[in-house]
Amino acid sequence: MKKIFITGGGGYVGSALVPQLLEAGNEVTVLDLFIYGSEVLDTHPNLRIVEGDIRNQDLVKSLLPGQTDVIHLACISNDPSFELNPNLGKSINLDPFEPLVVNSKAAGISRFIYASSSSVYGIKEESDVHEEMSLEPLTDYSRFKAECEVILNSHVSSSFTGVTIRPATVCGYARRQRLDVVVNILTNQAYHSRKVAVLGGSQLRPNIHISDMVRSYFFLLDAAPELVNGQIFNAGDENKSVMELAKIVQEEVGLDVAIEVKPSTDNRSYHISSEKIRRVLGFSTVHSIREAVRDLRSALEDGRLPNSLTDDKYFNIKKMQKIGLE
Repeated sequence: MKKIFITGGGGYVGSALVPQLLEAGNEVTVLDLFIYGSEVLDTHPNLRIVEGDIRNQDLVKSLLPGQTDVIHLACISNDPSFELNPNLGKSINLDPFEPLVVNSKAAGISRFIYASSSSVYGIKEESDVHEEMSLEPLTDYSRFKAECEVILNSHVSSSFTGVTIRPATVCGYARRQRLDVVVNILTNQAYHSRKVAVLGGSQLRPNIHISDMVRSYFFLLDAAPELVNGQIFNAGDENKSVMELAKIVQEEVGLDVAIEVKPSTDNRSYHISSEKIRRVLGFSTVHSIREAVRDLRSALEDGRLPNSLTDDKYFNIKKMQKIGLE
């Protein structure tokens, strides 16, 4: 049994990961602001929920003793959300990171898993972008993600294993649903409006089903230290263009769904390779983008996502604007 401290455990990925960790017999402590609601996690005898801010160093330091592992998910997620307030983003995504790493190491944490992003690669022409390639972050969000990777690796040691994962864009259904990432946006639009707006269309967008994202953390937790210490792993599945994603949504939601192409100023495009995580850790995805669309369609059909076009809890920017997060 592990004792796992998860920052941001009430977020999109966390809401799917935490129940799986508990089911596997682990003890979990979640630190989260829960601005999207605390009902995303059910009570459990091995779950401790702390509503608090990652920027509160005294609070964080008090929660670390006795833990065995840290999974650091907390951040203002994705480039559009970050651009809402760069100072806010820096104060959450970068400034608290090194203190968290240092305090984790001092508390005897044996493994620290950092959720970075495949957006750190920026625009790449290569067909398979791997972990040894140069980083060309296009935004402060991705730049700070890259800086945190360097910070973590500067603190690893024989007794403190640090590993970074660079996920593709996560898609599919979760208790804390996000509907502001590309596959989920398109599915929500298609279901309600019977049309989708494709901005650009040729940009490549790597995606990963949320169930596979959860699985990847188990691989990182369980791997021998010598396989992961100081390492960085991409985690993705199908590298599709935005237009290809729209066509998958059209096929799964209904052929009556119209695809409208509009110009885009977002020129991020990259085709990541997940060969390293497969070769080193034996991790391969088992779920598809198409399956993610089906899962979302089912959740929309059976009422698990009420008011999905208008409720700000599904949209990071709208929610942060509403509550005036500072």
